[in-house]
Amino acid sequence: MSHTRQDKLEALGRVMDTLDILRVKCPWDAKQTNESLRNNTVEEVYELCDALLNDDNANIRKELGDILLHVLFYSKIGEEKEAFDIADVCDALNDKLVFRHPHVFGDVKADDAHAVEQNWEQIKLKEKGGNRSVLAGVPSALPALIKAYRVQEKASNAGFDWEEPQQVWDKVKEEISELDAEIKSGHIDDVEAEFGDVLFSVVNAARLYGIDPESALEKTNRKFIRRFNHVEHRAAETGYKLNEMTLSQMDELWNEAKDIERK
Repeated sequence: MSHTRQDKLEALGRVMDTLDILRVKCPWDAKQTNESLRNNTVEEVYELCDALLNDDNANIRKELGDILLHVLFYSKIGEEKEAFDIADVCDALNDKLVFRHPHVFGDVKADDAHAVEQNWEQIKLKEKGGNRSVLAGVPSALPALIKAYRVQEKASNAGFDWEEPQQVWDKVKEEISELDAEIKSGHIDDVEAEFGDVLFSVVNAARLYGIDPESALEKTNRKFIRRFNHVEHRAAETGYKLNEMTLSQMDELWNEAKDIERK
């Protein structure tokens, strides 16, 4: 179903009107602050990520609504503080979109997505008068896997990258070798450091081959959970508890789960 621009504006207006009422008449909504909403916002984003991974359009729509509510709520709080309102948020966003897309709204040339990303890094530096570090825009609180990908991506856009993707595998092998040496030495602190280097190099390999490591790992997480649940369920059917089974018995059920997925 397609809505007109007017339909969309009216729908957004209705949500804003409803929030205005709730902010006054609902005890829960009335007491919310930026601090009290923050954790809920993070949770809503993760719920949207679940829906996106499942390609579940009904839940994608629902979770987008929840996130939109938070955007409007923070804007409402900003308005109450006489700091900014939703119009200021939209104007700032629009200005940034235009400024960061000179290949669309100006005379800069960018023939592919990578060229666009490289332009963005230069533009972001200009926004801070050239005093901003290339990696300064990566939030410190990002989960480590996502942060590794983002810092590598930004470094690449600044020209710091392998000339050919296959070159990264020598680095991965080198890091694994160094990890193996530290494990054999028994130096726990050094093992942790080398393990981090291995993970960082594998994330780099994923990036170079166009793979989102966060999504790839999450799909493997779900696959493991699905197969393990099958093992647990089948064990219960035969009257076993998992800790009563041999590894060989569990492996047989694991392979059974894999066969079911293939079929």
